[in-house]
Amino acid sequence: MTTNEYHQPIGEALPDFSVGEPPHITLLKGNYCLLEPLSVEKHLDDLSDFYLEANAVIPDWTYLPIAPMKDKEELHALLTEQEASADPYFLTIVNKQTRKAVGTLSLMRIDPKNRVIEVGWVIYSPALQRTRMATEAQYLLAKYVFETLRYRRYEWKCDSLNAPSRRAAERLGFVYEGTFRQAVVYKGRSRDTAWFTMIDKEWTVNKCILEQWLSPENFDSQGKQQKSLKKLRELAKE
Repeated sequence: MTTNEYHQPIGEALPDFSVGEPPHITLLKGNYCLLEPLSVEKHLDDLSDFYLEANAVIPDWTYLPIAPMKDKEELHALLTEQEASADPYFLTIVNKQTRKAVGTLSLMRIDPKNRVIEVGWVIYSPALQRTRMATEAQYLLAKYVFETLRYRRYEWKCDSLNAPSRRAAERLGFVYEGTFRQAVVYKGRSRDTAWFTMIDKEWTVNKCILEQWLSPENFDSQGKQQKSLKKLRELAKE
């Protein structure tokens, strides 16, 4: 343990530390999906398929800060605001094969001074949920955070009652840090917020595990996984 001249324990020295850059993504390419900046002109019609109240799976929106849009005009206004936003910085997940937008997410609470950033506003269409594309989108964004931006800390936060989001965070390699009680009021109710993080020192192992899972060799001819991410993590510890 490092101590100072007063024999007090102190954190690790960072002699080469510098302030980071904000995100600026043109295109992130995977084997199954693409990540590109949200564009009203380009993505409005595709996002209407699952953002509009008439098309939405309503339970999917329980823990989101907004409700589905009532009509295309309302969605256009929302996406226009999101496209212009620097923080959160909104991205669209595009099916590489069909070139159709199937989800959105963002980088947010961007802190270049400390090289800390959060992934949030994750909205997946039914066509994206529980697919290789969904995992690859998170992999591509984490890789960008740690390898291009070279940030030190990557955060995932959710309603503590949102079990699917908690499972997703842990499946992807985020570590639970604790719960902030009565942290947020949204949709007229109180929210305790569960905090998960991944730090730069953990990325190399997480990257290897995610790439093994995403490899075409990990899936049979029917698309069934050979080894789960959980199993691959267990093997990595042996």
